[in-house]
Order: sequence, then structure tokens, then C-alpha cells
Amino acid sequence: MSTHWKAAAERSLSLSEPGHWTSIGESAWGQTFSLTARNARYCVKTATGRYVSMLETEADGLRALAATQTIRVPQVAAQTACEDTAVLVLEWLNISGARNGAALGDALAALHRANPPRGPGGERFGWTRDNWIGGTPQLNRWTDGWCTFFRERRLAPQFALAAQNGFGGRLQRDGDRLLGALSSILESRDPEPSLLHGDLWSGNAAMLASGEAVIFDPAVYVGDREADIAMTTLFGGFDAEFYEAYCDAWPLGAGYEIRRDVYNLYHVLNHLNLFGSGYLGQAERIIGRLLE
Repeated sequence: MSTHWKAAAERSLSLSEPGHWTSIGESAWGQTFSLTARNARYCVKTATGRYVSMLETEADGLRALAATQTIRVPQVAAQTACEDTAVLVLEWLNISGARNGAALGDALAALHRANPPRGPGGERFGWTRDNWIGGTPQLNRWTDGWCTFFRERRLAPQFALAAQNGFGGRLQRDGDRLLGALSSILESRDPEPSLLHGDLWSGNAAMLASGEAVIFDPAVYVGDREADIAMTTLFGGFDAEFYEAYCDAWPLGAGYEIRRDVYNLYHVLNHLNLFGSGYLGQAERIIGRLLE
């Protein structure tokens, strides 16, 4: 990959001389760097090939979260592109190793209570553009019904992708049954629309040294707030104080435990499609519980 984009990133920050670059991570779709220049430090992310829109949608999501003035996110310092590489320059945040679950729970509840946008026809669920969930395109076309949105924009595309990836048989058979039964599973759920982080696992939330909660790497859309809470339970890392603070601010509804499985199935299927058969059994078990 050409490094001409580094000069483009420095120009986007109006730097008069080159900065100091340090690689801090790499994924299937790009790289992450620390850039120090002019007594300031930045986090610089790149994306290439079919993933070039990823960083534009990430910046869009960060700005939307910041606009609620409810929870801390890294500020977007600059965006640029060079040849086949997209570049996103973010404020560098000094993350503390400590956890303050109560602060995060309070802030997340405030985010979920913030007034979200609606679609052009007043539709309640979706987003202004498609974005990404990890390395998978995430469909967000506005829809007024929550069950319809989650079936057609979340689960059905993941099942279709799984079929393309060779995961057929029981997964597809029971998956079709689940899609057909989803309206009865979610029939009592007509959630108040909330702006969601959308990919809220423990690696995308942290604390600053001040104790302030911060979230990053979003996959935003307007949906059921319980989808964010559900994902916090999928891979661990959130303490009891987080859930206590969130539920003190806004209790979860009756039947949440069933909906938690529905919402987390989306992420498990996405991991199946991104990382392979190690997630197949987990997906089939979740579907089995929902069809009981």
C-alpha cells in the first residue's frame, strides 16, 4: 500500500512539517496509527479497497453521537483520501485502565433518551445511510415498524450472507422459521426510538483518566435501545454497576431476556460470516432457544 496518504493526512491537519507516525493496529480493512505533531497527538485510521466508505460512515456516526451532548466520543479532526486509501484523523484520547461502569450506564441512558432523527417520511427506525458492522455492510433504510426493520435489515441479510458462505442446513432451515416467527416474538415490543452506538462491546467503550465514559467505533442507527444493552452481555466486560446505573435511569422492559437473544443473534451471525464456523454452534443454540 502506498504511503502517500500520510502526507495527505498531514496536509488535512495543516501541518508545516512531517509528524511522527507509530503503527498501533491492523485489520482486514485497514490500519491504525498514532500521529504526533505540533505538540498534539492524533489517532489515524485507514481503510482500503471495498472498505473505503467505512471511515466516512464512522465519522458520520461519531458526529451524530457527539451532537446529542450526552456521552463522550473522539472528535473528528480531519478526513481525507489519497489514491485507494481513505483516512480518518481523530482526537487522541488517553484511556484509563480503570472502569467506571456507573458513569457509562448513566451516559448511555442519556444517549438513548436523546431525541433521534426520523426518516424522510417520518419513519422511526433506520439511519440516513448504510454503514458497517465490523467488516460487513449494515443496511439502514428507514422503516416505521421495529420488527420489520430488524427482520429485513438485520437478521435476513446475515442469514443470506451465511448461505453464500456455505452455512446451510440446520442454520438456514431454522433461520427461515425464526424469520417467520419474529413478529410473534417481538409482538409486544414497540420501542421508543433511540440513537444507538450499534456495536457496543467492551472493546468500544472505556474511561478517561477523569472518570468520564467514552465510546468509539460506532455503527449507529435508530432502533430499540435494548439492542445496545444486549450486545454488552455478549462478550463480557461490563460490570454490575453499569447495569444498575442504566436501569436506575431507564429500566428495561418485561421480556428483555428473550429480546436479548434476538438482538445478539445478529452479532453472532455477523461473527460467523466474518470469522467462520467457530460461531455456528452458538448461532444455532440461540435460534433453538427462540423457537422453543
